Amino acid sequence: MKLHHIRNATFCIEADNQVILVDPMLGKKASQAPFTFIRFKAQKNPIVELPENCNSILEKVTHCIITHKHPDHIDEEGERFLKENNIPVSCSSKDEIHFKKKGLNISQALEYWKDAEFLGGKITGIPARHGYGFIAAPMGNVMGFHIELGDQPSIYISADTIYTKDVEKVLTEYKPQISVVASGSAQLDIGKPLLMTISDIVKFAKKAPYKVFANHLESLNHCPTTRVELKSRFEKEGLNNKVFIPSDGDVIDIG
Repeated sequence: MKLHHIRNATFCIEADNQVILVDPMLGKKASQAPFTFIRFKAQKNPIVELPENCNSILEKVTHCIITHKHPDHIDEEGERFLKENNIPVSCSSKDEIHFKKKGLNISQALEYWKDAEFLGGKITGIPARHGYGFIAAPMGNVMGFHIELGDQPSIYISADTIYTKDVEKVLTEYKPQISVVASGSAQLDIGKPLLMTISDIVKFAKKAPYKVFANHLESLNHCPTTRVELKSRFEKEGLNNKVFIPSDGDVIDIG
């Protein structure tokens, strides 16, 4: 298995002849409005371009998973890509109607904690809570995923969530071989963070039984946590050998 990190939460899982695209935000730099205007510098999003090597893996995509409908996870260019290539999409049952109205090929609508057949293996929808405190309610529903594909490493995609009992259940009971955590500590102009704080990211990494893949970094104007800051904290905690913090365009061979 290889993980192709593209940008933000967008990456591809390459497993044998299957290439699964996760959360396609494929628009050009500055193609969306800022997500915060006061708390952090008001820059249009995304704040970086796509890596030059992303087309080579996008051309191979066979399937797509979408964790939720926010524009930093599925934008207009991502929708266009999926529609033009008629890519089968798996998503939460709560988002099925929305994405069908957008013209996407929804092949699978998942429920929380229910296993479903997926590419010869299985996929399970995992609850996610998009923020600490009151801000989680207006942020809407999010679904993480636990995926098992035959003899490939199992993978848990946390999606946009804080650390919860559901997250811990996956890490301790499902024991994924790869755990992907959204790590940018995003914040709007009001409310607490929308994603795990650095302390909770460290907690996630410690609870994860095997390798951790930290994404959702340095691509959006409301995500203050940097790769350097996160790496420094992992070094202090003795976790550097366990955690990958990919740069945009990196390809990691999991084996």
